Amino acid sequence: MNPLALSVNIDHVATLRNARGGSHPCPVKAAKLAMQAGADGITIHLREDRRHIRDNDLARVAAEVDGRLNFEMAATEEMIALALKLRPPACCIVPEKRAELTTEGGLDILAAGAPLREAVARLAGAGIEVAIFIEADAGQIEAARAIGAQAIELHTGAYADDPTPAHLARLAEGARVAATAGLIVHAGHGLSYDTLPPVAAFPEISEVSIGHFLIGQSIFEGLPNVIARFKSIIKQARAG
Repeated sequence: MNPLALSVNIDHVATLRNARGGSHPCPVKAAKLAMQAGADGITIHLREDRRHIRDNDLARVAAEVDGRLNFEMAATEEMIALALKLRPPACCIVPEKRAELTTEGGLDILAAGAPLREAVARLAGAGIEVAIFIEADAGQIEAARAIGAQAIELHTGAYADDPTPAHLARLAEGARVAATAGLIVHAGHGLSYDTLPPVAAFPEISEVSIGHFLIGQSIFEGLPNVIARFKSIIKQARAG
């Protein structure tokens, strides 16, 4: 079975910082600590409204943190330009609405049309691995392949909120269909100690991105301890 990487999303370190302004706690420091603790990469989402991560956070993580950077972004001209300037190893194109508290679902590639195809081509042409955040739907998976994405990230939010066999089976089938189509398969959104193990056991998935629960749990356990526990969960799930 292929290794499964843990990418730590540090957005909510910035959320806590921004609650009081200033510079503490520092998301760049959190990213460095996460890598020292055994994370395989860092995920960071620069939103249009800058509600948590700021431009300087992104630039500093790209320049200072020794690890695979996954830049979550909307397919806007502003974000594409930033990605082309920074050239992170990976980008994940996500839907974005100002009113939402967090990303509410996968991107509808079928409705996005030619602008999304052009964005993927520009990013891939710069040597960036391009993923698209989608639901575990065969039509969306095929659309991702058709527009030239190299990877998908399966939206695990519905399963995380309601971890029923039906939701898990849908994710498993989506992972299988995507891998068969030649896509790299990632997964993320809302995963926790309890909900990660079944997803981590899917052999097709090569990376999970975890943020909100991981950062929140770090208040009680410490960031290195939480990362160590997640890595242990991944190891056990892969072995099983």
